[in-house]
Amino acid sequence: MIERPETAVPSIAQRNLEGYVGFANLPNQVYRKSVKRGFEFTLMVVGESGLGKSTLINSLFLTDLYSKDYPGPSHRIKKTVQVEQSKVLIKEGGVQLTLTIVDTPGFGDAVDNSNCWQPVINYIDSKCEDFLNAESRVNRRSMPDNRVHCCLYFIAPSGHGLKPLDIEFMKRLHDKVNVIPLIAKADTLTPEECHLFKKQIMKEIQEHKIKIYEFPDVDEDEDNKLVRKIKEKMPLAVVGSNVVIEVNGKKVRGRQYPWGVAEVENGEHCDFTVLRNMLIRTHMQDLKDVTNNVHYENYRSKKLAAVTCNGVDTSKTKGQLTKSPLAQMEEERREHVMKMKKMEAEMEQVFEMKVKEKKQKLKDSEAELERRHEQMKRNLEAQYKELEEKRRVFEEEKANWEAQQRILEQQKLDASKTMEKNKKKGKIF
Repeated sequence: MIERPETAVPSIAQRNLEGYVGFANLPNQVYRKSVKRGFEFTLMVVGESGLGKSTLINSLFLTDLYSKDYPGPSHRIKKTVQVEQSKVLIKEGGVQLTLTIVDTPGFGDAVDNSNCWQPVINYIDSKCEDFLNAESRVNRRSMPDNRVHCCLYFIAPSGHGLKPLDIEFMKRLHDKVNVIPLIAKADTLTPEECHLFKKQIMKEIQEHKIKIYEFPDVDEDEDNKLVRKIKEKMPLAVVGSNVVIEVNGKKVRGRQYPWGVAEVENGEHCDFTVLRNMLIRTHMQDLKDVTNNVHYENYRSKKLAAVTCNGVDTSKTKGQLTKSPLAQMEEERREHVMKMKKMEAEMEQVFEMKVKEKKQKLKDSEAELERRHEQMKRNLEAQYKELEEKRRVFEEEKANWEAQQRILEQQKLDASKTMEKNKKKGKIF
């Protein structure tokens, strides 16, 4: 047996350039392109009514997404679980962010909360389905990312651990979205109660094998310290407020109590600043990356694995699923043909309508010309009759004058004859 020599793997040699080439400017190009395109982020808030979800969202982004004119969904819809989204375009330092807030009013408010998480699951799956269909199209230039990148789950500050509804909801959604548990209205707990409550919640999360958002490993020591600090504070205890209060000559956002002020942006009072820094300033892009690379890929793999050659799911769901590329192209072709036929029918309808309008205009013009012709004809006839009457009068006057002239001529002749006779008689006598 002859052994084949192993093929040598080519190694990449590192070279230090003596001059400046310019590819070090690639990050700036990516930065400019990203800023020009803008950013998208979808944040879902889930929790029982009255836990301060809308207030916290307003506090996070320093804008009135919910105000008196546009109250939070929990104030507009009662009892039934519905999913509502509101979009707002936020600009800061030349960077624009299209923020989508997804609220779930009525969650956990009913007497029987069985399957109250189903509308939330359906919403998340529908957005992944839309993105998957957009990827399967022939033209993929416009692909808006409406997938849910983060879910803030608000836990009531009861101090007695998680409710069965909290556990069931997070178990249902931890494979579909990045779940970050929050202790709502943490100012109702003392620091000791809050610390024990956090330990109890994390213990129950580990016992029930609930996967919450895991922070990525970083190389730098400062980032590692920041990540460890955030992990130690999980679940984050937050306080939201849109009221500005003056404390010791300094204006702060907080809540006024008879015994003092609970400051929202004070790290000793709550974890609001930790949440804001993590959610917006340090880990927003990682939340989007985990959504795309983990949750969406899991959804995409399950969908494509269940798709048959006809594009129909043969599993228990028995529903229409995402098409295979060929089926998707055929469907798009049919949609395009139908669209073209519809446009052709509309154009024919518009053409017929314009022809009818043109014919009507021509008929109206013809009728107007005929009316004017008849009017002119009547005017000419009237003028002709008037001229004929004047001619007749003139002829009569002329005839009368000629008769008078003949009479006068006759009289002159008679008078001349009489005078001649008289002269002849005078000569005789």
